[in-house]
Amino acid sequence: MEALTNVLVAIDDVVWGPWMCVFIMAVGLLLTCRLGVLQFRKLPLALKYMVGKEEGAAGEVSSFGALCTAMAATVGTGNIVGVATAVVAGGPGALFWMILAACFGMATKYAEGLLAVKYREEKPNGKILGGPFMYIEKGMGKQWKPLAKLFAIFGISAGLLGIGTITQVNGIATAVQGFFDPNMENTVHMFGLDYSIATVATAIVVAILVALVVVGGLQRIASVTTIVVPFMAIVYVVVCVCILIAHIDMIPYAVKEIIAGAFGLRAAAGGALGALMIAMQKGVARGIFSNEAGLGSAPIAAAAAQTREPVRQGLVSMTGTFVDTIVICAMTGLTIMVTGAYDAALANGLEGSQVTAYAFGNGLGWSSQMGSFVLMVCLAFFAFTTILGWDYYSERCFEYLTGKSGAALTAYRWVYVFAVLAGPFITVSAVWTLADICNGLMAIPNLIALLALSGVVVKETKDYFERLADGRLSA
Repeated sequence: MEALTNVLVAIDDVVWGPWMCVFIMAVGLLLTCRLGVLQFRKLPLALKYMVGKEEGAAGEVSSFGALCTAMAATVGTGNIVGVATAVVAGGPGALFWMILAACFGMATKYAEGLLAVKYREEKPNGKILGGPFMYIEKGMGKQWKPLAKLFAIFGISAGLLGIGTITQVNGIATAVQGFFDPNMENTVHMFGLDYSIATVATAIVVAILVALVVVGGLQRIASVTTIVVPFMAIVYVVVCVCILIAHIDMIPYAVKEIIAGAFGLRAAAGGALGALMIAMQKGVARGIFSNEAGLGSAPIAAAAAQTREPVRQGLVSMTGTFVDTIVICAMTGLTIMVTGAYDAALANGLEGSQVTAYAFGNGLGWSSQMGSFVLMVCLAFFAFTTILGWDYYSERCFEYLTGKSGAALTAYRWVYVFAVLAGPFITVSAVWTLADICNGLMAIPNLIALLALSGVVVKETKDYFERLADGRLSA
């Protein structure tokens, strides 16, 4: 097992090496230039479309429902744990690079959403099938179908083994145990190991809740996420804003440290370049992991949106990255800085959610237990909705790869629920590393397609805004 783990770690280092971050950033930069910085010029219109609705348009759920399903998969542990990990490992400057990556990532998400709707396919049963596998096959040509199938394979693997199940339910179980049974005083012996009763109870409850939602298909997933995702995002942002107001005098210091750290200005002359590279790598990597721009996951949900216009859904899709990283992750990072959580992490060896828990526990003058409780609730809801979003992604990948639905798809959903149930009890590092590899490998076919079809994206965009300008469309 150790030999296998070492091999997987080596592969993971290659897949998620600097070249991947550069590749994803380069695609985002290319699209930003070719679209004339559309993600900022048209952001007000995109926010308007986000809450609007097209009557009589084809699709399974509203554009907002599709966006919430996509955001359910991205607004998760990456916003709480990922930001803290990036700031501690890469310094405060990592937050700058995380936000910059999101700025380019908005253009990537726009292109993904546009292509997903343009090349989607409606099945005889009225269901919509779309995403990178469809725009690779239909946009690039049948000869590229093997690349589309590779994406689907990696998508299923990521859902069952990666960001969709194991990491999320582990995050929930860890948060619940940390609050209710931090010292492992109430345990049960299972599978040759001792587990907290809180962990076992969490696994069972989460699995039951996931089953109740995912067995109902996309409509039920969307109905849950359209309520939970906006509510929890607002609660989390409000808490962060309250903490920032309470420490408003520290905000200039925090911003100064973030900018200085982003360019290695705090390091000695000989180490400035090294500090800059570490901040850039950690910030970009965690930013990508948080908003998934370029991975190809979000367009699977975007394809199901009720819309006639690919550009319109592209605009809605890019707002997800704006909210996920530029708003929520930035709030988390600033909260960590102004409360002294970053300094505490360096001094006491705090990691991941412990860092954000420190910020929440000490940020508003309430008891540290109350702060930990609020964070636990936010983390639990964020991770739960991520499980729901990734079930839908992996289902569509399964349907494309096998051509099967009905009973086969129902069986797949129960396998997914079982993976959620087993998640808190899987601690083998090789499984986690394999999951990380699958997540990264999804991006390669998708990025190739975005490069190949960037001309289509530009053409569709130009045509849409020409029709909007001369009155053939209404905003």
